[in-house]
Amino acid sequence: MVRMKCFSPALALASLLLFFPAAQAHSQSPPLTLPLWPHATPEPPATTAPETDTTTPTDNFISGRRVVRLTNVTIPTLTVYPPHGENTGAAVLVFPGGGYRILVTDGEGTDACHWLNSVGITCILVKYRVAQPAGDAGHYPADPADLEDAQQAMRLTRAHAAEWHLDPTHIGVMGFSAGANLAALLCTHPNDDHVASTPAAPDVNPRISARADFAIIVYPAYLAIPPANTELNPVYAPNEFTPSTFLIQAENDRTYARNALVYYGALLDAHIPAELHFYATGGHGFGMHPPNAPEENWPRLATAWLRTINILPPADDHHDHHRDDRNANDSGSAPSPCPTPQPPGPGRPTTTPAINPPTPNPSSSSTTQPNPNCWSTQP
Repeated sequence: MVRMKCFSPALALASLLLFFPAAQAHSQSPPLTLPLWPHATPEPPATTAPETDTTTPTDNFISGRRVVRLTNVTIPTLTVYPPHGENTGAAVLVFPGGGYRILVTDGEGTDACHWLNSVGITCILVKYRVAQPAGDAGHYPADPADLEDAQQAMRLTRAHAAEWHLDPTHIGVMGFSAGANLAALLCTHPNDDHVASTPAAPDVNPRISARADFAIIVYPAYLAIPPANTELNPVYAPNEFTPSTFLIQAENDRTYARNALVYYGALLDAHIPAELHFYATGGHGFGMHPPNAPEENWPRLATAWLRTINILPPADDHHDHHRDDRNANDSGSAPSPCPTPQPPGPGRPTTTPAINPPTPNPSSSSTTQPNPNCWSTQP
């Protein structure tokens, strides 16, 4: 008679953990976070209040959910999110929006990193200084603080290009609302040298270029001159530093709808390659994946544009067709919702939660497919 051994689930789990320690450690490794100014910020902190998430139950949703709204950011940082799989060598600095008062670090930060990582691009999430003074006093040139942070983030990224497996000639910028304003500002003033006369000068390597190689400008604010908003503020006039640009905005963005239009017109006049997508609806602050909206899949258009400017390699039609088949939901059941990302929290971060693509639940029904709009954004 054959004697059967008793199976121990606990013993099996322990064996798996011993067998895969390296993979387990790798999957839980937090992204790298660096301070932009290790010694001192160029200007004294605008506040002594602690960094705080100001989100309230009545705040608007972005991409269909509540988001983080950080303020009192006095120690600016960058956080590096490498791609999940293939690394194309490209990188994008992401500037969240928030009216230069707050930073929406998930809906306009880590959500963008999800998309960028899914197409093989390293995401550099920049937490720049806020809140700035209201009105013109808080904008460049009266207040250079956020431009200084953007310049330094670009220089640090290029300085670490070899270490982070990046091509230093394929580093772009992406911004939302006020962050889009900051991205456009960096695209016209990468050579501003105000910081050289500040206490932060020792942290700056002026031999490293702060110029962006391409730009993705999402529902920009403060580019046009109010109240008519029919003319571009000369501060943002395209020049020899301005790269190829992708623009997106909604017609019913009640305050800033014309910003993308006037900036696009200026790019055309300056003979700088640009692509504009202007949606009838969406308002302001729709984020990466506004559910059930015409602009829900705009990252697919941006992915295609990145291929046209040779930041991404040409699409593999066979691979894309295979992925489309894999994502097809033959059963007709609804795709699973996008998981909630984990943005950098308040305070000076020492670690930042990792961004990982959704992992299938073995106990779930086989007919439930991951939502391809969460991560698969190639055309």
